[in-house]
Amino acid sequence: FVRSYNPIEEVSVALRSTEILAIDMPHPRNPALYRLTKQLLQKYHKAVRPVHDWTEATTVYLDVFVHAILDVDAQNQKLKTSIWYHEVWDDEFLSWTPSMFDEIREISLPLSDIWAPDIIINELVDIEGSPDLPYVYVNSSGTIKNSKPIQVVSTCGLETYTFPFDIQNCSLTFSSVLHTVQDVNLAFLRSREDIKHDKKEFLNDSEWELLSVSSTYSILQSSAGDFAQIQFNVVIRRRPLVYVVSLLIPSIFLMLVDLGSFYLPPTCRIRIVFKSSVLVGYTVFRVNMSDEMPRSALSTPLIGVFFTVCMAFLVISLFKSILLVRFLHDEWSHGQEWPLLCLRGDTDADGPRMDPRAQLAGVPEPLICREHQVQPGSLKEVWFQLKSISTYFQTWEQADRQGVKWLALLERFDRLLFQAYAVMLGLYTVTLCSLWALWGSS
Repeated sequence: FVRSYNPIEEVSVALRSTEILAIDMPHPRNPALYRLTKQLLQKYHKAVRPVHDWTEATTVYLDVFVHAILDVDAQNQKLKTSIWYHEVWDDEFLSWTPSMFDEIREISLPLSDIWAPDIIINELVDIEGSPDLPYVYVNSSGTIKNSKPIQVVSTCGLETYTFPFDIQNCSLTFSSVLHTVQDVNLAFLRSREDIKHDKKEFLNDSEWELLSVSSTYSILQSSAGDFAQIQFNVVIRRRPLVYVVSLLIPSIFLMLVDLGSFYLPPTCRIRIVFKSSVLVGYTVFRVNMSDEMPRSALSTPLIGVFFTVCMAFLVISLFKSILLVRFLHDEWSHGQEWPLLCLRGDTDADGPRMDPRAQLAGVPEPLICREHQVQPGSLKEVWFQLKSISTYFQTWEQADRQGVKWLALLERFDRLLFQAYAVMLGLYTVTLCSLWALWGSS
């Protein structure tokens, strides 16, 4: 018996087998996360502020954690800060029922696909090295959390007058660019006291120490409308120990050495050499100090002012010592030359010479020397010689009295300069100690 081939029967058998398999195996369902994301973004318009009632403002909650102070540029008035920035707002179009999607209560969505507030930092100059985080978290009630680290380069009015005991107060002001307070309002995510004293995220091993982060809420009124803004005041202070060791203590030692040079006799030429050496030390120390001190176009550090004043005292004292030695040298050389001139008469082949002491006494030298031209061996000649010697001693005595007056005047000026120098050094030390005490109590 041979069975004939029936193609219609074979097709029906295949169809019955497929139906049996379809009954035994369930249809694969789409993943809940995929369905939820598709449902949320399918008819979502990111250009529209996510509120059902357009008269209701969207409140954005802000928070800032200061992570590190990277750089303080006093010359360009810039502050580079690393912060963790958090902003939270409610999107009424991105809510769902968790029971319908396998109890999913929070998902991540691309930030570029949803509406986001246009919050900027008003003092912002540049954003350096900030990673781009493209996702935000959304929970089932429509609350969106956007957190990201930012390296902010912002403008700041830096005050370096009390360097290295300076305390800086730099602000970071957050506000919307286009949305007024009727559309976008700002609020604090945490209490202001928690923000002010929170330092757990701060890296406390740099030159700068974080004191506090105070915050204020205000409304900026302008011709374009009223804009809400939140300002975080970052208060930092410099750790001065390295500058005290490398700048302040050596400068005080150098000033003490210069002050000790006043105990050398004013007429001693070694004093000029010693002060010149101290001046070279001042110059070298000043160059090294200028490399370490912050340079600002608005203010000069008080340390630099004191150091410059003390250096000016040194220059004045050195110049005074040079004048005194020069004056005494002229007096000594003239005193050695005058007796030979007056007693040898006109025996010089060069003829009569004008002596400064004779000019100082008001006696013309030609008249004195003319008295020497009488005939030798007579009483008149002896009388003229005795008269010229008497005139010489009177002139010498008058010049000595004038030299003593100048010397006393310069010594009095030297004492006055010493006292002023000592007062300046004491004021310098007291000021540094006071600034250090104020720095420690802040």
